[in-house]
Amino acid sequence: MGFSRRQITRLKRVDGGMLCNSHPIRTVDSVSCGDVISLSEQEQASAEPNGSLAVGILYEDDYLVVFDKPPSMPCHESINHRGDTLSNFFAYHCPAAAFRCVNRLDKDTSGCVVIAKDRYSANRLHKSCKKTYLGIVSGIACGGGRICAPIARESESIIRRCVRSDGQYAATTFCVVKRSGRFALCRFVLETGRTHQIRCHTAYIGHALVGDDMYGEKSELIGRQALHCSSVSFTHPITHQTLTVNAPLPGDMKKLINEQG
Repeated sequence: MGFSRRQITRLKRVDGGMLCNSHPIRTVDSVSCGDVISLSEQEQASAEPNGSLAVGILYEDDYLVVFDKPPSMPCHESINHRGDTLSNFFAYHCPAAAFRCVNRLDKDTSGCVVIAKDRYSANRLHKSCKKTYLGIVSGIACGGGRICAPIARESESIIRRCVRSDGQYAATTFCVVKRSGRFALCRFVLETGRTHQIRCHTAYIGHALVGDDMYGEKSELIGRQALHCSSVSFTHPITHQTLTVNAPLPGDMKKLINEQG
């Protein structure tokens, strides 16, 4: 079933962690056809719950939830963000589960974020999750292409990345979805998953995301980088079906691309 030795060891130590027909069972015990084996980890929320945050739910079942994360909301708590993160909303929404973020987004990037409700589902989802992004750039003339440029951490920063020959292999494909004046709405697919990959690659080709003040410049038209995780596709950890979940383009990006003539 894909459980690791470490997971099984943990379940052995949990009261009620391994059951056969609602009775405790050991890994060495025999079972029969028709027996129901239940595995359950007792967990606690990893952040203080906050139900006052406005977060849309795109999909949910017993094993995972896909949120539509708004911009300006971090995924995890930090020194500067306590109580206002996606982990705080998840703690309110699923108080019996730890926060396991399958695809973390930057604070100012909006869209699909997949959260696994248990360790087993998290391990499965990490291996299959594929993401598509929509971003708005300026001045691009071509209809699409592939950016293949290695990405490394800038020596003077723990956050900022740059294209450098000694960096890690990174590749991004993109196509223009819509043009409006000097702006273009592009669809991005990541072949690799480097930190700030789209932001770094678009800046590298001279067409940084609109509003990206780290790799480009601020914009009076939008208060963040114009980047949105528009869809995620993954193999469900239990049913093994392929699911695709979509998040609509947020209002600030929709306004930006529609009003530029």
